[in-house]
Amino acid sequence: MKWRVIGLETHDAYLNMALDEALSEAVRAGSSLPVIRFYNWEPSAVSIGYFQGIKDEINLEVCRELGVDCIRRWTGGGAVYHDSEGEITYSVIAPANVFPKNIIESYRLICGWLVSGLESLRIEAEFKPVNDILVKGKKISGSAQTRRRGILLQHGTLLYDLDLQTMFSVLNVSKQKITDKMIKSAEERVSCVRNHSDAGKTEVYEALVDAFTKGKEYEFGVWSRDELARAKELAEGKYRSDEWMYLR
Repeated sequence: MKWRVIGLETHDAYLNMALDEALSEAVRAGSSLPVIRFYNWEPSAVSIGYFQGIKDEINLEVCRELGVDCIRRWTGGGAVYHDSEGEITYSVIAPANVFPKNIIESYRLICGWLVSGLESLRIEAEFKPVNDILVKGKKISGSAQTRRRGILLQHGTLLYDLDLQTMFSVLNVSKQKITDKMIKSAEERVSCVRNHSDAGKTEVYEALVDAFTKGKEYEFGVWSRDELARAKELAEGKYRSDEWMYLR
């Protein structure tokens, strides 16, 4: 099976999620090879899982003040702060029958590519079911997955750097004011590449590309006109809409 790789790009939250959906449609229709893509978020954003309530999870007022986008994903899972400088995000979109039927085993397979990428940077990482990757017991990556009409989409983040102050202010972690204790507690649970390596973000990205494509037949691809048009339509008509955002 041949894969199409779309190299690191930067988009806003709405287009990022719309591109994943447009690609899922293209792979389902047979107009695209299975896809691996890498991307950044600009501006920074908070994404919530499909089943979450936006007002429960996000401090909308602080997001407006800081210019942080808010978006509902079409995968499950929890609320995530996507820092424009502090992470690399990946998506894998392919026919579901390419992967194990067992959800945890499919996570293990794809997250294993991330683990390999980190190991090539001399960072010892391990997959922790259901969908986390840990380094020295601390979370450095989380992923979410959905299977719809025969297509598997998994996307996830690799934390390159951490801005816990902003993360806590945009997420409704707690009604109390952000305290040093909260920050310290989070530092004991969450980590990032910069805590373990002096590799630059470009070097980390290249390590991920090597790990995700190892043993695969692949080509680097660009967006087709139809895919971009569909993604823009979804970004404006669905992902930016109040109806989608305030679904729950």
